[in-house]
Amino acid sequence: MERNIADLCREFGLRLTGPRRIIMQVLFESSDHPDVVELHRRVTAIEPTISLATVYRTVKLLREKGVLERHTFGDGRARYETTPREHHDHFINVETGSVIEFQSEEIERLQEEIARKHGFAIVSHRLEIYVRPLKRSRSRT
Repeated sequence: MERNIADLCREFGLRLTGPRRIIMQVLFESSDHPDVVELHRRVTAIEPTISLATVYRTVKLLREKGVLERHTFGDGRARYETTPREHHDHFINVETGSVIEFQSEEIERLQEEIARKHGFAIVSHRLEIYVRPLKRSRSRT
């Protein structure tokens, strides 16, 4: 786990309850961007007594404290990831809904350059690129 959950709770003044520990553990170990329903499914696989309402309350609290980021990725579902330590952007596969994180210094440089040309300094940004797999053409022989 990248971050120590107990330390994080102390840092933000959060009480570390059993359900909160499990919810945070699942979030921190997620390589995808689950919505609350999927998060609840994963949490109840570990502890069946955790309610959907508890997951919603915990996600809301973690967002308010800056521990989680919320994304919608064009499908209307609120999806979450732990606040990244390093900036990254997202490819969203429109056929499968899968999300691929990537970093590109070239894209970052171009964004800065374009902002400067228009008289701005970038304060914050998110880049979501909606993609579909390339269709492979059959070679003709």
